[in-house]
Amino acid sequence: MESLPDAVLIRILASIPAAELVLVCRLVCCQWKNLVDGAALWILKCQQEGLSRAESDVENWQSFYFLSKKRKNLIKNPCGEEDLEHWGEVENGGDGWKVEELPGDFGKEFPSEEVHKYFVTSYEWCRKAQVIDLRAEGYWEELMDTTQPKITVRDWYAGRSDAGCLYELSVKLLSENEDVLAEYKSETVTIPEGNDASWTEISHTFSSYGPGVRFVRFEHGGQDTLFWQGWYGVRVTSSSVTVEP
Repeated sequence: MESLPDAVLIRILASIPAAELVLVCRLVCCQWKNLVDGAALWILKCQQEGLSRAESDVENWQSFYFLSKKRKNLIKNPCGEEDLEHWGEVENGGDGWKVEELPGDFGKEFPSEEVHKYFVTSYEWCRKAQVIDLRAEGYWEELMDTTQPKITVRDWYAGRSDAGCLYELSVKLLSENEDVLAEYKSETVTIPEGNDASWTEISHTFSSYGPGVRFVRFEHGGQDTLFWQGWYGVRVTSSSVTVEP
């Protein structure tokens, strides 16, 4: 193996699972460590697995590979398929949260056919939150502290056409001790009575947020503005938090 040119050795190493490359192969010798830490091996693995991006856009190909493979929605139960499962710190103002089938009374279908349900609020403020443990999801400390990959949050909200409502979104990046390292808070969105009930997406991307981020706290909520008993408040669904490659 010592006599093999680096280009040949890279092709051999590229057939090995990524975790073994980092945890085992880079410990074999200085030559292997340099190859595993270098860009050429990971560019080849990305090409083999269809993970493409212009080379000028990628600072660290190893991080890009792992982030691309891990990319998924970190919010659990984003559309109410499991009622309120996985949502904590629930505030049930009025008659509390409810899950309904799309499109709902005086509502519209969601832009994606994959979404079938939504959460709906009542006549006093309803809020719910999820706290995402990034390490438990596979995003290790060195990656978060050094690469600081972008974290994108999205939410969808809508009102009923026969009622006005309010909506808010708040997302915080937290340290090990739950100190707030970065925060996004939307304005309080007011949807008037007589609206067209269309779904609106809201999003924010965190970047260059500094070292120490270990958790993401996602919170949203709202209420109706007519104070009608029942569930005439804002509707929310398809919430997402993704760590971007």
